[in-house]
Amino acid sequence: MSVPVQYAISGRSASAIAESVEEAVRRDHLGPGAPLPTVRALAGRLGLSPATVAAAYRLLQSRGLVTGRGRRGTRVAFRPPLFTPRLEGEVPKDLVDVATGNPDPALLPPWRAVLGALAREPLLYNVPAHRPALIRLASREFERDAIPAKAVAVVGGAMDGVERVLQAHLRPGDRVAVEDPGYSGVLDLLGSLGLVPEPVALDDEGVRPEALATSVARGARAVVLTPRAQNPTGAALTPSRTRRLRALLDEHPAVLVVEDDHAGPVAGVPALTVCHRRRERWAVVRSVSKWLGPDLRLALLAGDPTTVGRVEGRQALGSGWVSHLLQDLVIALGPSRGPRHAS
Repeated sequence: MSVPVQYAISGRSASAIAESVEEAVRRDHLGPGAPLPTVRALAGRLGLSPATVAAAYRLLQSRGLVTGRGRRGTRVAFRPPLFTPRLEGEVPKDLVDVATGNPDPALLPPWRAVLGALAREPLLYNVPAHRPALIRLASREFERDAIPAKAVAVVGGAMDGVERVLQAHLRPGDRVAVEDPGYSGVLDLLGSLGLVPEPVALDDEGVRPEALATSVARGARAVVLTPRAQNPTGAALTPSRTRRLRALLDEHPAVLVVEDDHAGPVAGVPALTVCHRRRERWAVVRSVSKWLGPDLRLALLAGDPTTVGRVEGRQALGSGWVSHLLQDLVIALGPSRGPRHAS
């Protein structure tokens, strides 16, 4: 239930104002797209300086809770990064629910046969974050698909990898070229990081070069691409489109390129990439969730040494590492037998 905005916002400091807006959004007193008062109007009502209110709005925008729309003012984001209970609808038995992105359990490899073999002594601190065998396996798989594998890391899923790469190079307010239509999770992630999406049209062969060129000309500092199994269209890069996009991006070496290869070798088409060793900043993230199971929160990340190094450094300060039990399970299950790219 919404309440008049003048009663939903309070506080005597920028942080307090931001917290009151966050609480109002959480309680649905301020719904998605709801306009916030102008800086001067709210400052006058609260008896504060406009600078204090402006600082609060900047803080909210950096958290992805609100968006600045120029003359249209500041509004609550349509998908603010706050936990809300998910409404589960019942899917009729004669339909298949594809909205969740779940793989068919019957096609997943059996874990039971290998779990028992993973029993070992507990792992302690001060050990390498990545299992060398998994890095070797990932490097072979990337190289087979013509993806440079000089630097490879293990992250906690595809979106975890994309987030870490973006945070390694970008700051709130930076523009990021994204597919239109695209995966809602990417848009939500950009909003939570305070990044500004630049929509790029696509067709059956992936993003259109002329649309990407326009986005880069508008100041996009990064681009997030889905090389195959694009969500929601299913588009996949073709060799000719890949060459055109690579040539375009090579004219802008400072633009960060992130490829979200979430389906990996079970996408149904060969892997193609616009990234190469001479590119300054790039990363390819390949999840195992689609071919080994969603509960395996693990993805493999190849990229330039600086990007991978920053990802590993930030990871060391937070989660530390991806569970070695998960890493060992991926090693034991082995690579999927998907189609390969003839490099």
